[in-house]
Amino acid sequence: MKAHDIMNRHVYKVKENDTVRSVIERFMDHRISGLPVINDRNEIVGYISDGDIMRYIGRKSDRVIGNFYYIAVMRDQEEMDVRVKQILNLNVLAIAKRKVITAQWDEDIDQIAAILGKRQIKKLPIERDGVLVGIISRGDVIRHVFRSVT
Repeated sequence: MKAHDIMNRHVYKVKENDTVRSVIERFMDHRISGLPVINDRNEIVGYISDGDIMRYIGRKSDRVIGNFYYIAVMRDQEEMDVRVKQILNLNVLAIAKRKVITAQWDEDIDQIAAILGKRQIKKLPIERDGVLVGIISRGDVIRHVFRSVT
């Protein structure tokens, strides 16, 4: 069995000039946690996940914390609010991973499973001739492998 046999051909994706706001909207609208980032030629130029957004929101800036706990909490909340507002208008490529792990459309399913497992990723964009043509999740592999033996 090959990647093109089980891949989802309807791929939610974002363009390289989209904002993080549009990414979060797609996450919520489609109940997903990651998206390939493509250019105008449908080539994969990045991948953004909910983890990338969490890392950005959760980062700490260098600052001096006041003597009282409530001052530190207020500063933390104020900084969080600022970071959240800033991130919404960022270009998606400002926080997306640029080195994207992909597989070819004619890759064997056992290789797809090995990549997903070894790299500890949830979804794998599938390319053909350098263009995004599908996506395979861990669940896709598990469903197809176990259907074939039962």
